[in-house]
Amino acid sequence: MDKIKVDISQILDFVSKEDIKAFQQKINKAHESLIGKNGKGNDYLGWIDLPTEIDQRLIDDISKQARWIQQNAEILVVVGIGGSYLGSRAVIEALKHSFDYLLPGGEAKKPIVLYAGQNLSEDYLADLIDILDDRDYAVNVISKSGTTTEPAVSFRVLKNHLEAKYGKAAASKRIIATTDESKGALKQLANNEGYKTFVVPDDVGGRYSVLTPVGLLPIAVAGFDISELAKGAVDMRKRVLATASIDENPAALYAAARNALYNKGRFIEIMVNYQPNLYYFTEWWKQLYGESEGKENKGIFPAGVSNTTDLHSMGQYIQEGERKIFETVLSVEKPLRAMTIPEDAENLDKLNFIAGKNLHYVNQMAEKGTTLAHKDGGVPNMRISVPGITAYYLGQLIYFYEFACGLSGYVLEVNPFDQPGVEAYKKNMFALLGKPGFEKETAAIRKRV
Repeated sequence: MDKIKVDISQILDFVSKEDIKAFQQKINKAHESLIGKNGKGNDYLGWIDLPTEIDQRLIDDISKQARWIQQNAEILVVVGIGGSYLGSRAVIEALKHSFDYLLPGGEAKKPIVLYAGQNLSEDYLADLIDILDDRDYAVNVISKSGTTTEPAVSFRVLKNHLEAKYGKAAASKRIIATTDESKGALKQLANNEGYKTFVVPDDVGGRYSVLTPVGLLPIAVAGFDISELAKGAVDMRKRVLATASIDENPAALYAAARNALYNKGRFIEIMVNYQPNLYYFTEWWKQLYGESEGKENKGIFPAGVSNTTDLHSMGQYIQEGERKIFETVLSVEKPLRAMTIPEDAENLDKLNFIAGKNLHYVNQMAEKGTTLAHKDGGVPNMRISVPGITAYYLGQLIYFYEFACGLSGYVLEVNPFDQPGVEAYKKNMFALLGKPGFEKETAAIRKRV
C-alpha cells in the first residue's frame, strides 16, 4: 500500500542534512518520553494509544446514534470551539461533495453538518436559527466542562429553540452531549435532562480529540467510514512508534526538519494545499501546532494558504516578502474523480496545448512550478505527500501530525499538551462583562478601556 512520505529535498539549500540529523538525540528523547508517557503534560497523552483502543462497541454505539440522527434530522448542529469542532470539520469537509447541499434529495442523502459555538457573532447565530426554523435538526454539544463561553452561549439559544419547536421531551432526544464521563456542568445537565452522552477521555486534550466521539460522531452522521479513519490512524501509529530514526520515521523527519529551519530564523510555517477541500484540515493543523508550541516566547507560527487561489493574493508576499518563512506542501497524489480539459476549435485562450490532460495533472504542475519559484525566491519547501483523500489516509495524516507535534514540542522544551495562554482573554472578557467574582478585575480593566 502507498505510504505518506516527507520530502525535504527542497530545503537542503537552507539547512543541511547534518543540521537536521543533529536533532536525532533530542528526537530520541522526545520519542521515548511520548511512548513512556513521562514527559511534560504526560497526563494528556491518551491520544497516543487511542487508535488501538477504539473498540467495536464504541463504533457500534456511535453508528447507531448516527443512524437515528440521519433518519430524524436534515441538519446536525455541532456546538463546540477549537478542538471540539475543528477535527470533525476537517475530515467532513475533506471527504464531502463540494456542493452537497445542492445535490438532489433522496434516502441516501445525509444530514448537513453545521456549526455553532465557534464564535460570539449575533448575526451568525441569528442566521443559523433562520435555517433551523423550518428544518428538522439535532444538536451535538461538545465540551468537557460545559462552561466555555462561546459554545455555552450558543447551546443555551439552541436548547431553547429546540424545546420551543419540539417540546421538552422530544427535544431531549435531539440533543447529544459529548462531555466528561462524570463531572462538569454539561454532564450534570445531560443527567438531569436525559440526553444521550458520549465521553471525552480525561487524558485527551481537545486538539488531539478527533479520534474520540468528539470527532467520530459528526463524521459518522455525515456518512463517512469512521472504522477506516481509525484503521488509518492505527497503521500510522505502528509506523511512527516503531523507531525514532529520522531516516525511517516520517514524523521524526518532519519534526527535526522544521526545528532545523526554526534554528535558522524561519519562525513562520505556511501549510500549503492545492485542494480546496483541505482548507479546514489546514485550520485544524494551525490549532494543533499553534496551541501546542506557542509558549514561553518560543514556537513556529503556523499559517496556511490554499493554492492556486492564494497565489493570486498571498503569492506575491511569499515570493518576495520577509524571508522568515518556510512552506510545507500537503500534496495529494491522486484525485477521487477525473476531469479532462477539452479541445477548443477557436483556441482563443491559447490553452489547446493542455487539451486532453487531466486537470489534476495541471494542478500538480502548478504545485511543482510554485515550489521551485518559491525556493528560488528564498523560501524552503517541504512536501508531505498523501496517496489520496480518503477516510483511511486522513486517519493516517491526523496521527502523523499529532505525533510529530508531540515530538516537536518536546524538542522545543515546552509542554505541547497545555494552553495556559488561552485563559488571558477569558479573564479580561469576564471582567468586562461583570462576572461575579471578578469585581476587582472589573474595576481595574474598565479604567484601561
